[in-house]
Amino acid sequence: MKVMISQPMKDKTEEQIRRERESLIEILQGEGYEVVDTIFTEEPPEDTDKAIWYLSKSIEAMGKVDGVVFMPGWNKARGCIVENQVATAYQKFVMYI
Repeated sequence: MKVMISQPMKDKTEEQIRRERESLIEILQGEGYEVVDTIFTEEPPEDTDKAIWYLSKSIEAMGKVDGVVFMPGWNKARGCIVENQVATAYQKFVMYI
């Protein structure tokens, strides 16, 4: 089963984000999940709402996975809340850590 990880990312570096999810990825892979990398490093176009642009990339990725794993704090991050709404509305497999 392909899954992606949803986690609060605001004001974090790519390195911080990867470090936070590193052990979770190992656990998920050990349980047989294929974890899709959804850390988007490209810069949004100029005159774009950066947060919405990254959220749209995440939702696009969600269309290619079977489920979403939500890390602690997801329910306090607006992008993660939207991802959760999309995942549940479209009946994706959902796991909360």
